[in-house]
Amino acid sequence: MESRNGKHFASFAAADQPAGNNEVSKTSVEMASMKSVGSSKKENDVSDTKIGTKPGKKAGNKSDATSGKKSGKKPAKKGVSNVLSTILLIVGIGLLIVSAIMFGKTQVEYHAQDVINEELAAYATVSEKKDEAPVVDWAGLKAVNSQVVGWIQIPGTQVNYPVYQTTDNEYYLHTNAKGEWSIGGQIFMDYQNNPNGLTDQQTILYGHHMRNGSMFQYIGAMNDQSTFDKVGTIWYVTPTQTYELEPVFTYHTDEDDEEVRQFNFNSVDEFRSYLKDRLSRAVSSRSDAADVISRADHVLTLFTCNYTDQYGRTMLICVPKTEAQPKAQ
Repeated sequence: MESRNGKHFASFAAADQPAGNNEVSKTSVEMASMKSVGSSKKENDVSDTKIGTKPGKKAGNKSDATSGKKSGKKPAKKGVSNVLSTILLIVGIGLLIVSAIMFGKTQVEYHAQDVINEELAAYATVSEKKDEAPVVDWAGLKAVNSQVVGWIQIPGTQVNYPVYQTTDNEYYLHTNAKGEWSIGGQIFMDYQNNPNGLTDQQTILYGHHMRNGSMFQYIGAMNDQSTFDKVGTIWYVTPTQTYELEPVFTYHTDEDDEEVRQFNFNSVDEFRSYLKDRLSRAVSSRSDAADVISRADHVLTLFTCNYTDQYGRTMLICVPKTEAQPKAQ
């Protein structure tokens, strides 16, 4: 708002009268006296007007101007502030709603994964004794999904799952055994491996690192040496074979490491040289890992994501106990 101050002027001029005869002079004097009195009165009135009105109006204008400024600027600032506060409040509420929806969605997805895992786990009987392999109902599993090729189990952990194989390494990332989308998919074998047991020099199984501890989360936890040392046996069972394996070492790599997916080598020496190179990157291992490698003819590699550092992938190398143990002389 804009304020304008008006300028107020008041003036008065008294005219002197000339002297004449006595009467006239007397009259003139009286008239002059009356004029003088009248003039003084008028001047006083005018002076009162000047003193009373002019400052009063100035004070009034200043007050009006101040009032104008207050009513003009401060409400504008408050208006902008209120708009910004409202926008921020709406954005904040929106973010909370989105976060709640995402959290709820994740919980539903994890629950659905737990349900399918429990359903499939019912097809295997796991002994409380670590030295006894799980007994698998292959007919029941194949009725659910004919692409099942094995069963992986680590005693004392949540790792207890069927293993599937198809024509690529993408399908079972987020598809469960029933052909439905799922956040954790299924444990699966590399599509280039021979599914009939550990016939390749290196067989690779893939599984998600689920934050609720399921699938291959425990493989990632074996980065820690104390956790690694707790595992003495890993079971891999197929419809025709049962393999008791020992963990030898874990190492980190990234998704661009093209040497990971090597399944067969030109010779045993080349294969063992490959394993020794991988051992040089180990983050946890058994003390005699190099000796075990020097006797190994086959390995089962368990592959999962790694969230503990920037490498991206954790690999657990396992060797059949029959090959890990020194041969009798």
